[in-house]
Order: sequence, then structure tokens, then C-alpha cells
Amino acid sequence: MILECEVCVVGGGPAGTLLSCLLAEQGVSTILVERQSVPGKAFRGEILNDEGQGVIQKHKLLEQIQEDHILASTRIEYWQHQQLVKTVEPASNHGNVGVHIPQPRFLEALLKQASTYESFCYLAGTTVTALEGNSTQGYTGLTARDKDGHEVTIHSSLIVGADGRYSTVRKLAQMPVTNIRHGYDLLWAKITAPAGWEPVTRLALVNGGQLALFSQAEGYIQIGWNVEEGSFSTLFKQSFAPFIQLFTDAFPDLEHSVLDQIRSWKDFVPLDIFSSRSDTWVRNGLVLIGDAAHTMTPTGAFGLNAALKDADVLASELLRLRQQAYNAEDLKAFEDGRRQAVTELQERQLIMESTFHEHFLHIVT
Repeated sequence: MILECEVCVVGGGPAGTLLSCLLAEQGVSTILVERQSVPGKAFRGEILNDEGQGVIQKHKLLEQIQEDHILASTRIEYWQHQQLVKTVEPASNHGNVGVHIPQPRFLEALLKQASTYESFCYLAGTTVTALEGNSTQGYTGLTARDKDGHEVTIHSSLIVGADGRYSTVRKLAQMPVTNIRHGYDLLWAKITAPAGWEPVTRLALVNGGQLALFSQAEGYIQIGWNVEEGSFSTLFKQSFAPFIQLFTDAFPDLEHSVLDQIRSWKDFVPLDIFSSRSDTWVRNGLVLIGDAAHTMTPTGAFGLNAALKDADVLASELLRLRQQAYNAEDLKAFEDGRRQAVTELQERQLIMESTFHEHFLHIVT
């Protein structure tokens, strides 16, 4: 199969799908390549902060999502020893401290909208295997393999790598990246919210680490538990009961749900935590966005929102350029416009993580 387009986007997460939708809406021939067969299958960020909400409101995307798939968090609570020790309220009476939209629902809405445009093509279950061209002469497309094992060749004026922190596009283009360790890794899990559970975010200091509870649409609570960096192999060899007892001691009102739904280490999804910075996000005929360009940790939910902002800004820049050959010099304007903001967010994450314990200093243990 041989296909042609102006822009080939690799990675069907929020940033890649949003970018594809925005470009196709304006008549830009766009092909979106996604390795997974089902949208939003993997554990990913789902909390929209002010920046992310601004992007989706700008493009009227909330109108495409059912109301029961959207949940605004009313406040952030800090807990220790079963006591509420601090509360952070929204800046305004009508504000929120984050909005949860299940990623599958978000992506489904974007794909539904994009599919109404003749200039959009979606290739799910398709894995990129090689890039065509080079950084000097310019990248001119890619080759991939579909879910049936057939080779697909895509000729394009621009390749956009929106394929996450382990970006295949970045690797194939040999674009250097520097990883930054944060001293912890993370365990994700999800449980059903008990009756009467308020839409809040709870943060606790448990055994010296952060335990976070995020209220989710559709009646769930997402759990994020920081553990010592590199400790997964050792941790998973230990007894599960004492570890989960720490959770139920911290939040006894969730004991029934936790014991019923988290019964072994297999009920957690381990996430290796690091952030990264690429030396450059652009090559001739190629640009990176989101985690492919600047991986972030889950702290503050900055990663998802910065990626959406990347997509919004890049869409505007590409619509301004609209040329047959997208060279690195022209694409650099996008990178320069976003790099400082992203770097500041990454530095803010490091500060938030190193000072988390300070929210509890006034508590007598």
C-alpha cells in the first residue's frame, strides 16, 4: 500500500489526534498512524488543567463529549494520619482544580470529528518501521506495517512524532535526548468509587512517599503511589498485604473497595518515572511534540496539557507555513515558541516533588 499526504502524524494519543483533527479541518491532507488498535488503551494522563481546558474550549471540543464523561474536581485535599490537614480551592467560584475526561472517550470524540473530513485518514494497529529520507535532504515519509503484517509506505511533506516518551520517530531520526531521574517510580491502579464519594483530589504522605487519589468520570478513583526509584523487582517479591495495609490505614473509607479490587501486585501498573529533554525537536521534514519532545512526570498533570498546547500551537504554525517542504529552520519557530514554557514546567515539577512533604510539616506525629 502506498499513500500520500501533506502531514503524517505518528502517535494517536491526545496530542497527535488533536493535531490531526485541527489540520484536517482546514483541508490539510493528514494521515494519523497509531500502533494500538484501540484508542486510549494504555495508562496515560487524563487530567486537564487550565492550559488543557483552554485548548479544548478554544476548539469547542467539550461539545463533542458526553456530559457524564466529564468530571470537574472541586478541590485538592492533603491528608495525614486520617486527618484533612490542608485544602486547596479553585481560584473562582465557578472554577475547578482539574477536569477528568477518560482518554478513550476524549480520543473517540476527536476521531469522530476528524473522520468527517475528507482530508483525514486513520491507520490504527500500524507500527512505523523506518523513515524515508534523512535530516540533511529532508524526511519524505515513512514505512510501516499494519495489523495484518502488510507493509505501508506513506509519502509526506512532514512527519510529526507524537508517539510518546519512547518515541520511535525520535529514535529513527537519531535525535539526542537527555533523561532526568526524579528519585521515584509510580504504581497506578483504579478502583470503583464508593457511594457518595465527592469529586476531589486527595494527596497523602504515606511511609515517606506520595499517595494520590484522583476522582474520575464514570465512577472511578485513580490511584497513583510513589515508590522508591528502581524498587519494582524488590517490591514485587515482598508480601502484598503489609503494603496495601498502608493504604487502608491512610484512607479507611476506601478499605472495602481497595481490598475487593486490588488483591495482588498484578492489579497495579508500574510506571518508570523520568523526564527528558531533546536537544532539538525538529529536522528537515520532521518535528516532535508532546512526550516525544519533552517527557514529563505525572506531577501536576503538566505532560498531557503541554502536549495539547504543542498540538494547538503547531497546527497554527503549519497552517501559516503551508509549504511543500517543511525545513528545520521554519519549524524551529514552533520549538522556540514552546521550549521555554515546557522547560519551566519541568523545573516546576522538580520543585513540587522535592517540596511535597512541606505541606505536612505543621502536623505533629
